[in-house]
Amino acid sequence: MRDYIVEVENLSVKFGDFYAVKNISFKVKKGEIFGFLGANGAGKTTTIRVLCGLLPASKGKVIIDGVEFVKGKENIIKQKVGYMSQHFTLYDDLSIKENMDFAAGIRKLAKDEYETHRQKLLEFIDFKQDLSTVVKDLPGGIKQEIALCQSLLHNPQLVFLDEPTAGVAPAARYRFWELIRTLAHQGKTIFVTTHYMDEAENCGRIALMRSGELIELDSPENLKAKTFKRQMYNFTPKAKDWQLPDKKDFAIFEPYGQHYHVLFNDNADEEKLLKKLSTDFEIEKISPSLEDVFIRVVEGQNR
Repeated sequence: MRDYIVEVENLSVKFGDFYAVKNISFKVKKGEIFGFLGANGAGKTTTIRVLCGLLPASKGKVIIDGVEFVKGKENIIKQKVGYMSQHFTLYDDLSIKENMDFAAGIRKLAKDEYETHRQKLLEFIDFKQDLSTVVKDLPGGIKQEIALCQSLLHNPQLVFLDEPTAGVAPAARYRFWELIRTLAHQGKTIFVTTHYMDEAENCGRIALMRSGELIELDSPENLKAKTFKRQMYNFTPKAKDWQLPDKKDFAIFEPYGQHYHVLFNDNADEEKLLKKLSTDFEIEKISPSLEDVFIRVVEGQNR
């Protein structure tokens, strides 16, 4: 029995002379919530399209639940995965039932099996509205929960969620992630992309992509520990007319709302600077967040 449901080895996807994905390798464990993060254009969606059987690789090997993605095996892989996108999952002008019936028809699901599983999924999200409700009349959070159910109609063991909560209210995002954690507890493997770093904290492991390359892969806690060897601080200006300190002393001086996350350079006299800066700032020690990691590794100086 395989321990991994996704196995990627030296995967590259090339369009003309441009590498959308360049020589990446990773594995995803069964039952894992696996985060796949990066800025826009980093190669995340292209990689997901390959893993869903929608796009052939230019080079490398991809195995999904024991099936290698080679010509002729695309439909087998498609049946093994569920996919939900922020952009296009449900038809707004159709009812909930019409949307789900359409998805079941594409999957060629048997009527009785489909209707039984649909009811179980709707109970799973605690949905009590009429199925004749038109999708455009649903709140954003409920719409995404219905889209999640639709991606699970054929009972896949691997589900790809591509920015599933983009534009959804915080309370609805929290509820959606409760559903994701429950699915993982039931044995489903969740492969998710998100721009919300607080959501990424729910992932067992996170892959960081930049310009088509995989630059880091580890647990959230290990990523924080590896990225930040020194103490991080939160600076809050005491007055409106404060002056920005000399940047040569800092590895990070990033705005966070009305505050600043600060990391000193290795050669800085930290104790002396803290004493000096306390005149203009309220200073407290903090633990780094995944957002700090993302800014430092994906968008920052480590390029």
